[in-house]
Amino acid sequence: MKIVVVSDTHMPKKGKGLPEPLVNDLKTCDLIIHGGDFNTVDIYEAFQSYGELVAVAGNVDSQDLQSLLPQKRIIEVNGVKIGLVHGDGKGKTTEGRALEAFDDEDVNVIIFGHSHIPYSRYTKGVFLFNPGSPTDKRKLPYYSHGILTITDGWRCEHVFYE
Repeated sequence: MKIVVVSDTHMPKKGKGLPEPLVNDLKTCDLIIHGGDFNTVDIYEAFQSYGELVAVAGNVDSQDLQSLLPQKRIIEVNGVKIGLVHGDGKGKTTEGRALEAFDDEDVNVIIFGHSHIPYSRYTKGVFLFNPGSPTDKRKLPYYSHGILTITDGWRCEHVFYE
């Protein structure tokens, strides 16, 4: 199973369209996971046009999206438990807030966003993954999204592009 992992699209403010590498992956995936900060319902619906979408609200999402999407959720895909949260808030690092959101939960992977910084690391036995941003790289030299592949196990990897 191929899952596209994306966050922090911030559209239309940070881009007029999704980048080609992301669109190519969206066209061939089985599921899309978005870690929040679409910005508008139109962008949320644009992602839905590619297939099944699981998402949470981010801190800059419109009121409509804030009322439509949860702040945090857990899904299970082929036996892999995935926690999803945007990661914004006060205190701690973005990674620390994401991990803390699932302190009492049994998850294999936590997907988060907010920082726009690609992140991929085990912490306290849980794999933390931030796909970065496909439209707002900030001071990084590249844009990015992620691919979570679940077959006889699972793996997360980043896709980088300019």
